[in-house]
Amino acid sequence: MTSWVVALAAALGAVLAATLGNGIQPVPRAAAAVPPSAAVLADLGRRAFFDPSLSASGRQSCASCHSPAHAYGPPNALAVQLGGPELQTPGTRAVPSLRYLLKRTPVWSHTVVTNPLERLADTDHVPSGGLAWDGRFNSVAEQVRAPLLAANEMANGSVEAVAAKLARAAYAEDFRRAFGAEAMARPEVAVSALAAALQQFLFDDPSLQPYSSRFDLWLDGRAQLTAREQRGLRLFKDPAAGNCASCHLVERGANGAHPLLTDFNFEALAVPRNGEIPANRDPRYFDLGLCGPLREDAARNNGKYCGLFKTPSLRNVATRGAFFHNGRFHRLEEALQFYVERDTQPQKWYAAGRPDDLPLAFHGNVDRIHEPLTRKRGDPPVWNRRDVEDVVAFLQTLTDADAASVR
Repeated sequence: MTSWVVALAAALGAVLAATLGNGIQPVPRAAAAVPPSAAVLADLGRRAFFDPSLSASGRQSCASCHSPAHAYGPPNALAVQLGGPELQTPGTRAVPSLRYLLKRTPVWSHTVVTNPLERLADTDHVPSGGLAWDGRFNSVAEQVRAPLLAANEMANGSVEAVAAKLARAAYAEDFRRAFGAEAMARPEVAVSALAAALQQFLFDDPSLQPYSSRFDLWLDGRAQLTAREQRGLRLFKDPAAGNCASCHLVERGANGAHPLLTDFNFEALAVPRNGEIPANRDPRYFDLGLCGPLREDAARNNGKYCGLFKTPSLRNVATRGAFFHNGRFHRLEEALQFYVERDTQPQKWYAAGRPDDLPLAFHGNVDRIHEPLTRKRGDPPVWNRRDVEDVVAFLQTLTDADAASVR
C-alpha cells in the first residue's frame, strides 16, 4: 500500500471515529495533496446540498426538505416528508430546521442510571446534546450521511451507490482536484469527503445563521417590540406560568451571543399520536425517541429515556407548518394550547384521557414536575386564549427577515 493510501486511511479513520467538543472532524485527503481550503470545501458542500442527482430518485436534494427559503426547514406543512426511490416513502419524524444549531450544539452526554428507583427528575440524569431529535449524531459530517442512505429519504442502497453518483456529478472533477483522484475512487473515502464538504457549507454559509429576526434587532437595541409582543415574552418567561424560557432560553450567553431558544436537553412531553404518519397505523409501533427505533444505545438506561426527544430551537417556529417531533399539530396556536392544557383537559388531546403515543410502562417518564405540566384535570390552564395569541405574537418576532411561512 502506497504512503498516501496509508495516510488517507488513517485520516478516514479519524473522520469516522473522532468526536471533538465542537463536532468538527478532520477532512480526509491524500498525503501528497494540498488540503482544500475552507472556502473550496464549503463551495463543494453548497453544490452537493442542492444536487438532487445524489438521491435514488434523482429528484431529491438536501434542500428539498431543508429549504433555504423556509429557514432551512420543510417547504410544506406535511407532518413528515416523502422520500425513497419514487418519492413516495414517508418518514417517521418531522424535519427540523438546520439554522443556527449545527455549530453550537454540544455533543451527546448523559448519566447512566444504575438504580431503577432513581428518578429522571434528578437533573444529573437529564441527557443533553447531539444532533437530530434523538441526539444520535455528534458531528454534522456524521449526520449528513444518514439521509443519503435512509430508505425513506435519499434512499441510496450503499456507500458505493452514493460514491458512484458523486463521481458523475457536475462538480465531480472539483472534488477530485480537492481530494485526489485516487481518494475519490475509494467509495468510503469519497463519501466521507462529501460529508466533510457538506459540514463545511453548513458551518460557514451566512444563510445558516443570519440572526436577522426582529428579536435579534431588539436584543441589539435596533428595534422595538410592541406592547403585545412584550406581554407575550413575559408570559413565555414567567416561571409560574408558561415557563417556556426554562428550556427555550431567551437570554444572551455569557459571551454576549444571541440565544438559540433551546437548552439542548431532552424532554418527554407526551405529544398525542399522529395518525398522519403511516407507521402509526400499526398499534405496536412507537417512536420512543432516545429508546429507538432509530437509536439503540440509550435504551439500556433502565427505560428512563423512553419517550424523550430533544428540545428544538424556537427560532423561525412561526414559519413552520408542523410542530413537535411527530408533526402532530399544524397551527402554532394549537401546539401552545396543548402545552398548557395537556393535564388540565387531557380528554381534549387524548382519546382515552391519557398519553397515547407512549407505552404505559413509560408514562412515568413524562414531565409532570415543571410548570405548567404540574396541573391537574379540571384546573384552569395557565394561559387563556388572549395569552396564547400574545405568546404567538412574541414567537413571530423570532422569524428571520428572509424566512417564508408555509402556512
